[in-house]
Amino acid sequence: MFGGKCPFGHKPSDPFKAKREAGPVARYEFQGEQIPMILRHADVRQAAKNWRTYSSDAPFRVPIPSEEEARSMRQLPIETNPPEHSEYRAIVEPFFNRPKLPEMIAQVEHLIDSLLRDAIARDTTEIVHGFALPLQARALTYLLNTAESEADLWIGWGIHVFRVRGGLKKGVELENYLHAKFDAAGRAPGADFFSALTQATFHGRPLTREEMMGFANLAFAGGRDTIIHTVACALGHLAANPEALAYLREDPKRIVHASEEFFRFFMPLTHIGRVCPVATSVHGEQVPEGGRVSLGWASANRDETVFPQADEFKIDRKPNPHLSFGFGEHLCLGAPHARLIVRTLLQKCVELVGSMEIVSAEERTETEHDYVRKLGYESLVLKFHPRA
Repeated sequence: MFGGKCPFGHKPSDPFKAKREAGPVARYEFQGEQIPMILRHADVRQAAKNWRTYSSDAPFRVPIPSEEEARSMRQLPIETNPPEHSEYRAIVEPFFNRPKLPEMIAQVEHLIDSLLRDAIARDTTEIVHGFALPLQARALTYLLNTAESEADLWIGWGIHVFRVRGGLKKGVELENYLHAKFDAAGRAPGADFFSALTQATFHGRPLTREEMMGFANLAFAGGRDTIIHTVACALGHLAANPEALAYLREDPKRIVHASEEFFRFFMPLTHIGRVCPVATSVHGEQVPEGGRVSLGWASANRDETVFPQADEFKIDRKPNPHLSFGFGEHLCLGAPHARLIVRTLLQKCVELVGSMEIVSAEERTETEHDYVRKLGYESLVLKFHPRA
């Protein structure tokens, strides 16, 4: 099946290709720290499962760059190991399984239908801030079972609650908001995410406020920019490749495989960190006790030994064992939510949109000491045409 040209005249970059082909690990500098990144698909999957060697029990140090300056609590459950990880995860899983409920599916369908109809009615639409950000924020209210009006505030926080161009920002506004929500839920609990945490127990005791904050911090920060950038990349690709939209329109059952290729090819999260509790040899690279290792999700998703023509977007790619939602114990809690959003977006584009034109696009670039990774948009302006 056809691949696809890129709206910028280039494909999303794979700055790890040469080193991945040369060996399983390469060192990259982050915040002055030389961190070995595991690059190949099989090795990344193996490391993701091996939590004893590659530990997540490392507050603030699982993200790379680390977030000591951005937040004041451990994110839960992601910054824990089994068995505590599974026990913490079970507390919030009922909310992260809500995307499987008919009620929430209908809410997301209505939301995306409305956003697309509004975009079609306007002359042009800015996608990143004007479409994808409101979509992510309003869909999050459905996930957390809270009032949709809350999204108006969340939208004002921007694409990422911590990261800005050139570094990090302190998430003080988010933390103040979360404290207020937990205070209100403690006084008058309801059926929402915040109330559930005030009522939850762990090992027979109530959750501490810090634990509640850790869950909520991850819920707001973990899937925010990733969903926004995936939505923007999907629409940008369909605008630049009208044959892709026509292909999906011919048989909407193709949307499931297409959505997985969007997740693989336009992976927003480059990698994630793990900490070695003892001195460890990582494919020949020596890591000291307490040193960090990077699991290279984006590199693994371009591994040619697993994905033939990995540098091409193949809308009908199968099998597609991408690692965009992680692997092993820490498989992303938000995966059903992300899949519901992207599949519904593609379905509604098939139903409502005849074509899209790119009016303007500003590249999004991740610049680190040893690599530059181009993926997606800081801004994307599209003109939508209705389906005849």
